[in-house]
Amino acid sequence: MRAAAEAAWVLLAGLGVWAVVCYTGMLPHPLLQLPALAVGVALFPLRRRFPSAVLLVLAALTGLAGCVGPVTAATAYTVSRRTVRARRRAGLLAAAATLLVVCATLAAPWLGPGPLPYGPALGLVLTPTAVLVPGLVGTSYGQQRRLVRALRERGDAAERARRLADSEARIHERSRIAAEMHDLVGHRLSLISLHAGGLELALQWADPELREEAVLVRRTTRDALRELRQALGVLGPLGRDTGPEALTDATGTRADIEALVAESRSGGIPVRLDWTGPDLTGRPAGVRRAVHRLVRESLTNVHRYAGAAHVAVSVAHGEETVRVTVRNGAPPAPRAPAGSLGSGRGLTGLRERVELLGGSFTAAALASGGFAVEAALPAEPADAPAVRREQPPPGTGGGAPVVPAPPGRRTAHVLTLALGMVALSTLMALGTLFVYATAPHRDAGPRPLPRLGMSYGEVMGAGVTDNAAVRAAAAGREPARPPGTAGCVYPFNGATESRPGSLAIARYCFDAGQRLIAVDRFTVPSVRDATPWEIP
Repeated sequence: MRAAAEAAWVLLAGLGVWAVVCYTGMLPHPLLQLPALAVGVALFPLRRRFPSAVLLVLAALTGLAGCVGPVTAATAYTVSRRTVRARRRAGLLAAAATLLVVCATLAAPWLGPGPLPYGPALGLVLTPTAVLVPGLVGTSYGQQRRLVRALRERGDAAERARRLADSEARIHERSRIAAEMHDLVGHRLSLISLHAGGLELALQWADPELREEAVLVRRTTRDALRELRQALGVLGPLGRDTGPEALTDATGTRADIEALVAESRSGGIPVRLDWTGPDLTGRPAGVRRAVHRLVRESLTNVHRYAGAAHVAVSVAHGEETVRVTVRNGAPPAPRAPAGSLGSGRGLTGLRERVELLGGSFTAAALASGGFAVEAALPAEPADAPAVRREQPPPGTGGGAPVVPAPPGRRTAHVLTLALGMVALSTLMALGTLFVYATAPHRDAGPRPLPRLGMSYGEVMGAGVTDNAAVRAAAAGREPARPPGTAGCVYPFNGATESRPGSLAIARYCFDAGQRLIAVDRFTVPSVRDATPWEIP
């Protein structure tokens, strides 16, 4: 359907050019151009499959028949838009332009304006409108489409990289949580093993049978601790060693948060702490550790990105929810980028930790230029952690669907191409008319001289008209008329003063059948007016 509509459109444009030029009557053989237009329209749908061959053939047909120009223009636009290599595109357009001029030159004496020099002129007029301008427009549009596609692919790649980095940050945070659980569970298992060993020694003589049970508990605890370390060993260095920042039972309590605030104050950042509600000593370790990580990561980001900015840390401990808010104002001066800045995935890790506990997390810039981190944690999380569904990156089947171009943009593009075709067709018609108008016609040239046997009308058409003054000058002084003369004509252009005092006159004599039978030339005395000073 689309191909048929395009072919019909170029056919109408070609017929329009042909009709305009044919209306003036300047085309020598107007009907011979219609078969060339039909061949061009038949080749037009093949421009995408055989771009080079179709363009060159249409360029040759345009040199023979100018009405094929709109078909060639549409083909040049399509071929240039789809050709990626610049050298091949430029060579193809140059070859098409050269072929058009050559064919127009060779066809000028028979199908063109006539004289051979006017063939190149017609070719040079049609070349910009049929090949060069459409080719440049198609090149520009094709490069724009390829650039937009490359930018879209680059944006998709960046989105995939961002999602991958977020996934790595979540995995890193889960590894950190596992390491923290290793510290907590390992400490508890060590205490169980220690107490089981003491019980084993106490029951060694008192109750040997119970001693064996104590030995079993100690060995089972030791095996569990070893298996726990082996299981966490797959998490990498973070799972095997929590480093100097290993968390304890006091982590996340009010004293711990006050220590973090005091550490930031010693670093030169004015921090204010607002604690509402009781201490978190009775809350689960996961909640306390999450509060510690929220405050520590937020203050670390302030140190990195907003040094010397005022910071407000708020912890509100309610019966069901623990709310943590860290807000900082705009920094006095923008921080220079440093190589020690973090990866920017700390907030992603915080979000993962909070959502695993079943809470909510928000982090956004403020209108004043600062930044705010807010989290709401359940005071008593459920036993099963909340599972966060991963969002697949775009392009893997689960991303957002590719949104096609809006209908308005496609309509505007089609209208632009239609108006461009109308403008090019108009320029083709005007250029062709200009060349045909300036070329000499076959009946042009000086009028033929009167000769014997011509009719009175043919002599008049040659510019010989009777003049009363010349007739009066010849009256009584002309030679005898030839026999059979029915009338004579005395034109002014034949009356010239050959010498002073004599006037040369031409006389055209016709018989009764108004046929020219004689052309006589004679002189008669001329009468001159006296000059003013000769008047007596």
